[in-house]
Amino acid sequence: MKKILFALLAAVLMFNAAVMSQTKPQQKAVKFVIHTDYGDMKGILYNETPLHRDNFVKLAKSGFYDGTLFHRVILGFMIQGGDPLSKTAKPGQALGMGDPGYTTPAEFNKTLTHKRGALAAARTENPAKASSGSQFYIVEPEKGTHFLDNNYTVFGEVTEGFDVITKIASAQKDGSDRPVKDIKMTVKIIE
Repeated sequence: MKKILFALLAAVLMFNAAVMSQTKPQQKAVKFVIHTDYGDMKGILYNETPLHRDNFVKLAKSGFYDGTLFHRVILGFMIQGGDPLSKTAKPGQALGMGDPGYTTPAEFNKTLTHKRGALAAARTENPAKASSGSQFYIVEPEKGTHFLDNNYTVFGEVTEGFDVITKIASAQKDGSDRPVKDIKMTVKIIE
């Protein structure tokens, strides 16, 4: 009887070891911080959207976002930034058309929604719903903006600094929703 139990236990352990060796290790969430004059927003990037996550990390580590503006802010909706043309924009200049010269394929995931603090990729109208290579927005209202779900890729979320999102969204702006006083950002990946 002991031999049968021992053999059974050994078989179970070998099976578990085989399953564990085939299971991918869970990747640790990538953390980021966006510094502004209004305060800091900290958050995470989702592993479920690896193309967007890796692109954001690449751009942040290269300093691409440093000195760009939150160029479109709408209280009750979102704050948008990441246009490289905003680094040298004159006051009142319309923004939102700049990019790094490429798009990122859509990565829709029904579990990643436009809740408050969601970090999502901006995009132009295109049939594939490919994302801008650099522009992103952060959802401001408490109730979220769920009408955007599965139309724009959500690839992360702010976990600290919700008051900063609202302060930026509340900034005085011109007719194009651009803040009258520039709101510059610096984006860092926390390792």
